Amino acid sequence: MTTDTMNNISAVNLALYDALAADSTLLVLGEDVADREEGGVAGATKGLSTAFGDDRVKSTPISEQAIIGTAIGASLRGHRVVAEIMLMNFTTIAMDMIINHAAKLRFMSGGQTHVPIVIRTMTGAGMSNGGQHSDYLEAWFAHTPGIKVVAPSNPTDAYGLLRSAIEDDDPVIFIENLPTYWNSSPFTKEVIPLGQAKVVQEGSDLTIVTYATMVAPAMAAAAALADSGVSVEVVDLRTIAPWDKETVYASVQKTGRALIVHEAVKEFGVGAEIAADLSDHFFGALKAPVRRLGGAFAPVPYSKPLETAFVPSTAGIEAAVRALLTERDI
Repeated sequence: MTTDTMNNISAVNLALYDALAADSTLLVLGEDVADREEGGVAGATKGLSTAFGDDRVKSTPISEQAIIGTAIGASLRGHRVVAEIMLMNFTTIAMDMIINHAAKLRFMSGGQTHVPIVIRTMTGAGMSNGGQHSDYLEAWFAHTPGIKVVAPSNPTDAYGLLRSAIEDDDPVIFIENLPTYWNSSPFTKEVIPLGQAKVVQEGSDLTIVTYATMVAPAMAAAAALADSGVSVEVVDLRTIAPWDKETVYASVQKTGRALIVHEAVKEFGVGAEIAADLSDHFFGALKAPVRRLGGAFAPVPYSKPLETAFVPSTAGIEAAVRALLTERDI
């Protein structure tokens, strides 16, 4: 089904509505998610408790450990659960439940049980929410065996990937970008498998591998570069763990150059893992070293000018591409 446009938060809400309607075992838990509390701090779950009842869409106390612990317990009793942790920085309060229990129970039970929970959470620089509310922490979870990590960049992917995440039998961290919640774009209602990247811009000179909020500036940089005859291919990972090596490899094999761009700080980030993998796989075949572009190595600043400077910009991506193209073949 294709409609004209939809914004990201409406796509999340629609995915939850359709999943609750399709599966009577599905529960939604989190702080203020019920309609009595206005359907979440940003309204992502608005209307769901009215439609499906407070027993299935339940507001919880302000206790991230309790939310994830309850989700794990309910999943072991046969439910699928979407647990909302309001902001990604707050997942740190529930790390024992996520890392030591949700991620490991399949392994520690010898495959006798699984934990089909989705942890929805929002984050991102752009609203001056400061360093305790804006971090992208995807690398922490991507580093943990047993957890999948998903980060959509547009409404179609938000809907389609969330439906797949809910159907997955293992825990999934589903990262939503708060500052772009109300951005609208063309929407198609489809279920999108986890682990499949998408080439959102074809090109021949260099590959940008990116995801989530950085897709938009990467596309803008590609458009600006096209005006001067530089052809950039942009790959949106969509799923960070496991990442789609087949699609990325095919793109890098075609262009011979790769730049990985993410909002999270560059040091020890997802870009380091992908860069190392590409260097191993394409050693001797690349036209230039694999480069990374990420946030500055600092907490996300509260000051608006500093926050803007913290995040990779369209101009910064364009400059990084031009620098890579001038490097001699390796």
